[in-house]
This record gives sequence, structure tokens and C-alpha cells, in this order.
Amino acid sequence: MSTPKKSVKKPIVNNIVWFEIPADDLARAKSFYGKLFGWKIKKMPGMTDYLHIDTGGGDDTPDGGMMTRKCPEQAITNYVNVASLDKSAAKVEKLGGKIVMPRTEVPGMGYFAICVDTEHNAFALWEKTGDAK
Repeated sequence: MSTPKKSVKKPIVNNIVWFEIPADDLARAKSFYGKLFGWKIKKMPGMTDYLHIDTGGGDDTPDGGMMTRKCPEQAITNYVNVASLDKSAAKVEKLGGKIVMPRTEVPGMGYFAICVDTEHNAFALWEKTGDAK
């Protein structure tokens, strides 16, 4: 008789899981990145002014998005996977960073917050959960 295996929860790896490229001209940026890297870039279902970037790397590399630039200073944003958005956001502030866009839902996928580090670089925290509505 075999012993039942315990379900072991894998720890969250804090890796980049998504990126966003802002563009002044979506068609021009789509053409540039598509021709440069061979990325497949298509409209994101249900969204306006937002495109999905399939980098072609499968599960080993993150996909991304391309959006209309919201302000002149907006740069590429990397999304980092975290176990707890709230705990990680508190740690960002404790370490001298800032939260510039608070916890935001992506229905059926998870939550994100946009942060700025101590060197004025933007990045995002991402907590994946199917509970987001």
C-alpha cells in the first residue's frame, strides 16, 4: 500500500511575468517590434488602445502588452510576480519606494499595483489569483 503524497505548495518566484510598452503611435510600434523580434502583436479582446504581445517563447518567457502612452514620462513597465500584493506594496514603501497606482483588479486574473523605486524607475507588482472580479 502506498502512502498518499502530500500536496506541496510551490513557493512564488519573484520573476518578471508581463511587460508593457507605451507607444505614441500603436501601429508604428507594432510594426517596429513585430519586424525586429518577430513578435505576434494583436488587439487584446475587450480592450481599446491595448495590444497583446506574444513573444513566442512559450512558458519560459513572459508575454506583454502595448498601450497608448498616458504621459510623456511613461516608460516600459515590468510586472513582477509576488505572493502577496499588499505585503509587497508595504515593503516597497518601507524600503523608500512609492506606490503610484494602488491595487487594481484584472478580472479573473489577479491584481497589480504600479510602483516607483528609489531610483525613480517604474515597475509593477502582480499577484495572480482567479478571485479577481
